[in-house]
Amino acid sequence: MSFIRRARDLGFSIDQVRELMGLAGRREQSCMAVDVIAHRHRDAITRKIADLTALAGELDALIDSCSRNTVADCRIIEALGPTVDMPFTQSRAHGPN
Repeated sequence: MSFIRRARDLGFSIDQVRELMGLAGRREQSCMAVDVIAHRHRDAITRKIADLTALAGELDALIDSCSRNTVADCRIIEALGPTVDMPFTQSRAHGPN
């Protein structure tokens, strides 16, 4: 059970854990297959980190562009949608045109 828990703590998927457990039972076999699984997993983590770093940079730029005035002037809200003319609840209150 500690094998599974440690592998999951390292972020290996259930399928990868299953495969690693199968390989762990073959003590005399080369560990090349284990290395391949570990390298692929590390590469996936590296890609995720790069994606998250880029996302954090985009969010930082949005946050830095905020004038901290009103929501009407909010660059973050502006970046999330093409246009925000009026809140949904107000447009409903006025009914169809």
